[in-house]
Amino acid sequence: MPKKDIVIYPDRVLKSKADPIENIDLRVVTLAEDMTQTMYKAPGVGLAAPQVGEPLRLIVVDQTSGKEDDNLIVVVNPEIVEKEGIRVDSEMCLSVPDTSIDVSRAERILVKGVDLKGSELRIEAEGFLARIFQHEIDHLNGVVILDYASFLKRSIYLKKRKKGKI
Repeated sequence: MPKKDIVIYPDRVLKSKADPIENIDLRVVTLAEDMTQTMYKAPGVGLAAPQVGEPLRLIVVDQTSGKEDDNLIVVVNPEIVEKEGIRVDSEMCLSVPDTSIDVSRAERILVKGVDLKGSELRIEAEGFLARIFQHEIDHLNGVVILDYASFLKRSIYLKKRKKGKI
């Protein structure tokens, strides 16, 4: 059973810029473990700390959603330092249920950050994995997939949400 609930848009934490993590302590390690359980249970391929109500710059990513071993990537204070190419594809989000949005993303990226031991990470990602990283890093900057949607699509989502249909 996951220890954290997924926060649903339009919760305020999803629209705020997350704080950098200054010290990787037991709280951060435990949060990463809880986020991983929550992501796999959902099931999802990525989760950012704001999506479980924690305004911190921490993401967990596994493009296989736990179906293959050793694919989990945990990044503290991730940032995209290089981008190349453009591709539009449909995305869904655990914090914006029952909605898909076409989003334009870089095809290849370089992500910099640190792991839970404080060691520097440099991850080159392309295709689906690059898309996941960009999506999760957007969450750290207060951006959700609805920000890429038309005004009409966003309005329809919010109306359904208000009526309890989502």
